[in-house]
Amino acid sequence: MEDLFRIENLGKYFGNKEVLKNIHLTIYRGEIFAFIGPSGVGKTTLLRIFNFLEMPTSGRLIFDGNEYAIHQKNSIRRRMSMLFQRPGVFNTSVFNNVAYGLIIRSVDKKTIGKKVTDALNLVGLSGYEKQKASTLSGGEAQRMAFARAIVYQPDILLLDEPTANLDPAHVAKIEDIIKQIRSELGTTIIMASHNINQVRRIADRVGILLNQELIEVNTKEQIFTHPNDTRSSAFINGDFIY
Repeated sequence: MEDLFRIENLGKYFGNKEVLKNIHLTIYRGEIFAFIGPSGVGKTTLLRIFNFLEMPTSGRLIFDGNEYAIHQKNSIRRRMSMLFQRPGVFNTSVFNNVAYGLIIRSVDKKTIGKKVTDALNLVGLSGYEKQKASTLSGGEAQRMAFARAIVYQPDILLLDEPTANLDPAHVAKIEDIIKQIRSELGTTIIMASHNINQVRRIADRVGILLNQELIEVNTKEQIFTHPNDTRSSAFINGDFIY
C-alpha cells in the first residue's frame, strides 16, 4: 500500500496542557481509517492537525512523500476537505452551496455544473439544486455537505463524527455515501467516531486513542477480535476505566 500521510513522534500542547503525545501513524492512499476513543482524548485535535488547522508542538508531518513546510500549508489543504458534526449551510441554493469550492478555485461554469450534478447524484440529492439549503433536514444538510466536500475531488476527506446528530435512517445513508466516495472516487478517508459499531461497518483500519496516546493501530478485524493491547480490549468492551 502507498503511503499518503505520515506523522512521526507528534505532540501537541494547548498552553501547559498536553493533548497529544508520541503519535506515530501512517495513512495509506485509498483507505478508510477511523480513530476511536473517549471524549476529550484528542481525536478532533488530531484531525485538525491533519488538515493544518492546528500545528503540532513537536514531530514531523509528511504528506505525499514530502515533509510539510509552513509555506506549503495552503496548497496542501486545497487537496483536502474536512466535515464537522454540524454542517455549515450558506443562505443560498443547494447548487451554490455545493459549487462554492469550485467557484473559489475559478473553475469554469460548464465544469462547475457537471461536477455539482455528479456530486449531488452521488449523495442522493439529485433534483435539489434550486432548493434553499436552509430548508433541508439535518440529514439532507449533511449529505449536501458531503457533496460540497467532494465536488473538487480532494485526495483526503476528514470526518469528525459525521453522523453524531442524525437519526438511524440517515446514519445508514451517510455510511453508504462514505463507502461510495471511497469506491468511486478513490478518496482517502480519515474519520473520528464514538460509534464503535459504525467503525466496524465501514473502516479498513482503526486507531485507538486513550490518555492522549495512540495505543494501537490495526485492521478492524484485528482490533475488534484480537487486539494487541489489553487497554484496547477493555475500551471496546466498555469496561475501561480512564
